[in-house]
Amino acid sequence: MENREKGIYRITITGSIVNFVLLACKFAAGILGHSAAMLADAVHSLSDFITDIIVLLFVKLSSKPQDKEHDYGHGKYETLATAFIGVILFGAGAGIMWNGGSSILTVIRGGQLDKPGYIALGAALLSVICKETLYRYTVSEGKRLDSKAVIANAWHHRSDALSSIGTSVGIGGAILLGDSWRILDPIAAVIVSIFIMKTAVELFIPCMDELLEKSLPDTLENEITSIIMSFPGVSDPHNLRTRRIGNYAAVDVHIRMNGNISLNEAHETSSRMEHKIKELLGKGTYVYIHVEPVKPANK
Repeated sequence: MENREKGIYRITITGSIVNFVLLACKFAAGILGHSAAMLADAVHSLSDFITDIIVLLFVKLSSKPQDKEHDYGHGKYETLATAFIGVILFGAGAGIMWNGGSSILTVIRGGQLDKPGYIALGAALLSVICKETLYRYTVSEGKRLDSKAVIANAWHHRSDALSSIGTSVGIGGAILLGDSWRILDPIAAVIVSIFIMKTAVELFIPCMDELLEKSLPDTLENEITSIIMSFPGVSDPHNLRTRRIGNYAAVDVHIRMNGNISLNEAHETSSRMEHKIKELLGKGTYVYIHVEPVKPANK
């Protein structure tokens, strides 16, 4: 069975090859076809290519096992990569918006935009097909490999497909509806840029939550507490602390047990408890259970 790191490399390299070919075609079509929207779309594809490089670099780091200086492994490198993807995606969207807005302003001031050529329309339609196919393939593999960075990269492909749809509509309208409709080219680019930046924010915020040690959702913490309380003789789970470490989680909790039981019995119970928590959150989960004696009842 293919291991996780090799799978991520295979998917990302496939995407980078497609992105490189597309960005070269888009730049050529944008220049030859006199389309500002296509050139903006080409910049977006360039950001996709840069994203692929980031994923390749950071996934290798995140796959390293724990060492003396990283007791919890290197999983947050992948989270950091996902955050970088969000930043790059937002920057690409802002760039497309700026470019489109400048062209719209030119028309408002009485200027004239170049009529885009059919080569630009053809490149946009080709991009829609390629990027949507790449999105479906990448998001499916990202879920199979449980890689947030790959899934984030898949959404970058989807945003490029949406960008190209908007570009196709704008270029097609500018070509088929006459000179007075050339403004459709930059308008389409601006509309699509809004969706691109929205996707970027949705990727970035969860990464910041994880990097800032935000706890797991209440539903998961409640499930952890339920697992603990399902063991006979265990009571008062407290000081529960949880967080994400890349694709894994960490759980730290204090519990109370009868102070008269043997150390072996306490250890056996806590080990079975740890196994149950890992069944819930994944094998790589870090679980630390501190056992305390039951407090004597007040007389």
